[in-house]
Amino acid sequence: MDRAPGLSVRLKLTLSYAGFLTLASVLLLAAVWMFLLRYVPDRAFIVPGSTGTDTHAVFPVRSNLLHVFAPRAAAVLAFLVVFGLVGGWILAGRMLGPLARITGATRLASTGSLSHRIRLPGRRDEFRELADAFDTMLARLEAHVAEQRRFAANASHELRTPLAISKALLDVARTDPNHDVGEVIDRLHAVNNRAIGLTEALLLLSRADQRSFTREHVDLSLMAEEATETLLPLAEKRDVIIETRGDITPTIGSQALLLQLTTNLVHNAIVHNLPAEGTVWVDTSVRPKTVVLTVENTGEKLTPELVSTLAEPFQRGTERVHTDHAGVGLGLAIVRTITHAHDGTLTLTPRSAGGIRVTVELPATETHSDR
Repeated sequence: MDRAPGLSVRLKLTLSYAGFLTLASVLLLAAVWMFLLRYVPDRAFIVPGSTGTDTHAVFPVRSNLLHVFAPRAAAVLAFLVVFGLVGGWILAGRMLGPLARITGATRLASTGSLSHRIRLPGRRDEFRELADAFDTMLARLEAHVAEQRRFAANASHELRTPLAISKALLDVARTDPNHDVGEVIDRLHAVNNRAIGLTEALLLLSRADQRSFTREHVDLSLMAEEATETLLPLAEKRDVIIETRGDITPTIGSQALLLQLTTNLVHNAIVHNLPAEGTVWVDTSVRPKTVVLTVENTGEKLTPELVSTLAEPFQRGTERVHTDHAGVGLGLAIVRTITHAHDGTLTLTPRSAGGIRVTVELPATETHSDR
């Protein structure tokens, strides 16, 4: 934004210091006049009973005092004005020194350099709180930009794969007239569905990250029941038992996004499970200020290092990624984004017997209805 040039803050502070100092001096001189000189007589007189040579019996004359006092007062006032300007300029420079460092860091950040930090030393005050808040913002922004770049690269790679497969299938169909057209169409249909699913997941991720949704009262236990009922056929197909229990868990948020969160968790727990006779536990509970959704499943043993990366986009916990229900690697990434958009926390913990425990904790709201 282009702005007309104006006085610097340092000059404004300097003029303010000098102005206040001058005003205080003038008020002091006025007080001297009001409470001292006004009581001095304006002409000389001799105290009765004294002799003319007795100087102690003669009061001073106001005009003489003014003649002596006024030039010296003016000199002192002029000195205080100069002293206020010089001292104010120095003090303002020292006071605004941290602001200059913050401004420099801001200009560096505006050029795209997010690795710079102010790290302002000294005890806490307004400038240091501002510098610390700016450093925190830069750190989060740098991490967010790095995550976005990594996400864009991964998304480009994931989207390029179905496009490359589609191109290869079309090339085969064009160069080989005897190739089974039905098989090509079926494979193209599957690849196209996967690309559509990936695109819809990316759109959902973007929507949740921008928090562009209407908040309303939601019961997480109802979301868990609906997700379980929806995915029950998939669980039966994969020989997985789902056990659901819990209390009413009222919170505020988007019903559609929280249902998507719960569905993703239950879907992942079913897909990434034992080949047969697996189990999924879905539990909802209430804490003093939060509500908790916990989804556990049996499965392969996972290391804490691997579990810590599962919420990253396009990360998968097992090698079973080419089945019809494997997803696109955005399930837990969407869960994490929806959780953060609802001011909640997501915790992933490996189970000692195998599998994983996922805990979503959201702010609780009071409810007066029973079901």
